[in-house]
Order: sequence, then structure tokens, then C-alpha cells
Amino acid sequence: MKGSRPEALRANTERIGLMMNLRWKLTTAFVTLIIIPLLLIGLLIFFVAYNLIEKKYSQQAEFSVKSIIQNMEYVFKQMNYVTDSGIANSVFETAIHAKDPGSQDLTAADYIELNEKQRIFRSMLYGYPAISYAYLYNLQEGANVGVIPLFNKEGFITYPLDEWKKHPLYAKVMELNGLPLWVGPYEYPELSGFSSVFTQIRLVKEVSTLKKIGILTVQIKDWDIAQIFRAFGNNENLANTRFLLVNKDGLILYDHWEEAGGDNIRSYLSGEIEFKPGYQSFKRNFGGYESVISMEKLKAYDWYLISVASWTSLSQEMITFTKWIVGILSVSLLAAFLFFLVFMNRITKSIGRIVRFMRKVEDGDLRVRIQQNGQDELHTLAAGFNSLVSRVHALLDQVKQEQNHKMKAELRVLQAQIKPHFLFNTLESINVLAVQNEGKKVSQMVYLLGNILRISIQDREEISIRQEIEHLRSYLEIQKFRFQDVFEYELSIPEEVMNCSILKLTLQPLVENSIQHGFDGVDHKGLIQVKAEQQGEKVIFYITDNGKGMTNEQLQCFRYLQNEEEAGTNSVDFHQERRGLGVRSVADRIRIQYGSGYGLMICSEWGRGTVIQCTIPKYENGGSA
Repeated sequence: MKGSRPEALRANTERIGLMMNLRWKLTTAFVTLIIIPLLLIGLLIFFVAYNLIEKKYSQQAEFSVKSIIQNMEYVFKQMNYVTDSGIANSVFETAIHAKDPGSQDLTAADYIELNEKQRIFRSMLYGYPAISYAYLYNLQEGANVGVIPLFNKEGFITYPLDEWKKHPLYAKVMELNGLPLWVGPYEYPELSGFSSVFTQIRLVKEVSTLKKIGILTVQIKDWDIAQIFRAFGNNENLANTRFLLVNKDGLILYDHWEEAGGDNIRSYLSGEIEFKPGYQSFKRNFGGYESVISMEKLKAYDWYLISVASWTSLSQEMITFTKWIVGILSVSLLAAFLFFLVFMNRITKSIGRIVRFMRKVEDGDLRVRIQQNGQDELHTLAAGFNSLVSRVHALLDQVKQEQNHKMKAELRVLQAQIKPHFLFNTLESINVLAVQNEGKKVSQMVYLLGNILRISIQDREEISIRQEIEHLRSYLEIQKFRFQDVFEYELSIPEEVMNCSILKLTLQPLVENSIQHGFDGVDHKGLIQVKAEQQGEKVIFYITDNGKGMTNEQLQCFRYLQNEEEAGTNSVDFHQERRGLGVRSVADRIRIQYGSGYGLMICSEWGRGTVIQCTIPKYENGGSA
């Protein structure tokens, strides 16, 4: 069946395009259900451990930072006690009211010459070796000396009193009204110089009148602070941790690695840093290395203690853990791949081979057989496939034979329908012409009848459309002579389809149906139009008449033309109604020859006429389209 092969090939191509290869399906399932879950489990374990390490360090860093802050605040508090003692014992008041304030240096004075309170304060000063320098600003009006040294510092030039009174810290000291103000290293180098010292500044009042008489400035070295960080640095878990003391502007006041003092922390950090109360911990790039940053504000000061730990040093434990995870995953993946390659590969190859043979069967090759190996279920599947193909092959041969017999029988019925009645009527018409001595017309009728008989008796089932149209024209001319003034006809067939093939006796039964039944009892002259057009790989004929048409009940007899399954249910009605025998024969022959995508479709309306659409595949000289 030539016409059905292009459709079957296109359907095969679509099915193959939509069908995913079994190997790809199993590989996808293997990756989705085994590989990806293993990797996800490994990643989950990694990130959980990763976060635990970061959380663990963050908790440890918080404890360390708070402990260091407490120790630092203790150092500053102890210095506050020292200066509180000096104020309470009127040591600074005595120095300011002395006749010679400039000679009140407690480091250079003779210990015997000092009064009891001065000796006690001097002993306290010497008890704190970190004290670098101490001096008083004399705020009394008319004082000859503006700066009174208490504890000398070589090479240090005191900030002038006149400039000091214009300094923004001066107003803040006066506002604190005697409470100590601490200034970190590098914050105000004009006051403290450029060495790493912490400076305490506080207002001094007379004990009796509370009159503001001076401002005490005491500088302490960072020895005690460094000792605190060294003690924490001895902790193995904090050995690689860097501690920084930073003010709210980001200035690094103290770096226990002694590298970044005086720099701004923002020059080391990637991204912004927000200075706010409370403990913070986050990961950030510091000095070009990924680090864990922990910070907290000192309670009594506008300073922040920041710890910086390199993530590389923290993740040493994580690296070991990761190696174990990678090792276990690698062994698991290797075992899974070996299983897939050894077992699944054999299964997919066998099933893939069966699928390839099935596709050959779909393409119409029923001679293929699968080689049967082994004794497992795949062998049973291959044997079953071979047995099924053999049975299908035998059944198809049987069906083909039955269809060929049916088609030949239908053709013989159609020819038997045409020949006796039509031949008898035509001969009778020739006889009438002969009696009337119409020799020329007799010759034409004999010629037309010869054309019809010549095509009818050919052994070929298919002829060209040109021959079919010639046969149809001969038939119409004879019928037009017999039924004078009953109908006219028009044939409109494009030249490009004339050489295409068509089953013989396809159009003549359709036209005969219009002549015999469409014009019966009409009071107007009939018109039969036969047109053809090409649509892609199809040729479509339209047989139109302006006869009386059909009722809905009559159209029901032709349902089999659209629905092959309903033909059997309508067979009784059909045989009771002789009308349409030729139409049904044409429809069946086209469907058997070309497939279900081709055939007839009838549209009709009572009193308006009928249109029969006949669709066949387009190909020439018996070749495929």
C-alpha cells in the first residue's frame, strides 16, 4: 500500500523523537537517585560541619573577647583608682597651689622633702611601671606656670594650654566634671604623641570648694594590655588569632601583632563594618585572607575589641574531616559506577538491542530475529519477541490476502454493476442512432464506449489521472446523450496532477451516483462539476452537483466513509438502500489501498445539492509520493 508508507514513516519519526533511549533513562535515574543524593549528603555534612566550626569558634571568640575586655577595663579602672587617690589626698591640689609649681616633679624630688601624701602617691606611681608620663594643666587665673610636670617623659613636648583650651576634648573633659576620660593611642597624637600609650584626662577640683583648678593628664604604656593578649595567645585554640582595639571611627589603637597600629581597619576589611553595641561575628576578607571577625564594644569606652582569625587556620580540622568525606564518597561512587557498568550496562544493551529490532518491525521489516543468549529473563524476552514477530508476520500475510481478495471482489462487483446495465443502455442508444441513420453519432458513441471498455478491462489497478479523466469524460458524454437536457458537466483538473496515479474507476461511480440519484425528479437542469487541487502530498477531488441533495437520514447511510468501525453496524441499512453501492466501493478501495488518512467525505443539504470530497496521495507512475 504505497500511500500508507509516507504516513507510517512520519509517525515512526515522531515516536522515535519522543521516545527516550532506555540507557539514557537508566543513566538519568542512576544519577538522580544515587549520585546526586550521595553528593547532596556529602555537601550537607560538609556545610553542617563547616557551620559548626564557625559557630564553635564564634562562641569561643565571644568568650575570649569578653574576657579580654574585662581585663582591659580592670587595667583602666586600676589607673582610675590611682588618680582618684591623688585627688582625694589633695596631691594634685597641693602641686597646683605650690609656690613653685614647676618643681613638683615627683620622680626627681627628694623623697624626704615630700609630704606624707606626696610620698604615698609617689609610691603608687612607682607601683605602676607602665605609667609613662603625668602632668597637670594649671587653670588658675594669673598662674605663672601653665603645665605642671608630675612624672617626666623624655622627648615629650606637652600640648600648650592655650591650644588645649581650644581642643574639642577640653569641653568634653569639663563636661565630665572630674570623671576620667581615656584617649587611645593615635587618636589625638597632639596630646599623647605617636607612641603606643593610653592617656587618661580628668578635671581636678579643690576638695573644699570644688573649684576647677586643673586638668590631670596621665599616660600609661600598653604593657599591661600586651600582657593580657599574651596570656590569651598562649591558648592553643587562639594561637593564630589577632586582636585589635579600634575606636568608633575604625582607627586601630592597638594591634597585638604590632603591625597595624594607627591604620584604619577599613583598609584591611572587604566591605563595610558597622560599629554598634553588642557582640558581632561574621566572615569577611581581612588583609587578603578569608577570616572570621568577632567584635564587641567596651562598656565604659567608645572602643571595640576585634578578634581576627584566619579561616584557613580554623579549617584545618575541617580539611581533615573533608578528606574523610571525599574518601567515603569516592568509594561509594566507585562502587555505584561499577555496579552500573557491570550489571546495568548488560541489561541496557540487551533491551536496547530488542528496541532496535522493534523499530525495524515498526518500519515494516518482519524478517528480523533477535539472537537468543543466556538463560535469564532477557533470553525469555528475546524468545517471546521472536515468536510474536513470527505470528504478526503470518497474520499480516493472511490479512493482506484477505484484503486483496476483498478489494478484487469489490472491484468485480463494481464492474459487474457498471457493465450489464450501462453496456445494455449504451448499445440500445447506439441502435436507436443506427435506426435513425445517425452514422456519425453512432461512430462517436462506439468510440466513447470503446474507451470505457479499454480502461475497464485493464489488469492494472492504478492508472494515471489523465486516463481516469478520459474514462470519466467518455462516460459523461454517453450519459449526456442518453439523458438529453438533464445535466451539463464541467471538468477542471490542473495539468500538474494529470500524471499522478489513481485507482481506476474512482471518479466514475461518484459521478454516476449524482446522475442516477441527484437529478431524479428535479425541475432544473443539472450541473456536475469535477475539480482537483494539490495540497502538499495529497490530491483532492471535489465532485459537486446541484441536484436535490440528501436528507439527514440518507446521510446516515454514509457514516462508514468517515468511521471505519461503523461500517459493520450500518451494513444492514446499506444493503437495504442500494443507493451508494458504488460510493462505498470507492471508499473501501481507497482506504484499503492508501490507509485511513485517505478516502471520501460527503456534504449534502436537501434541495441544495451534494459535494463529495475524494482524497488520495500524490505520486506518479506507481512510485511513492
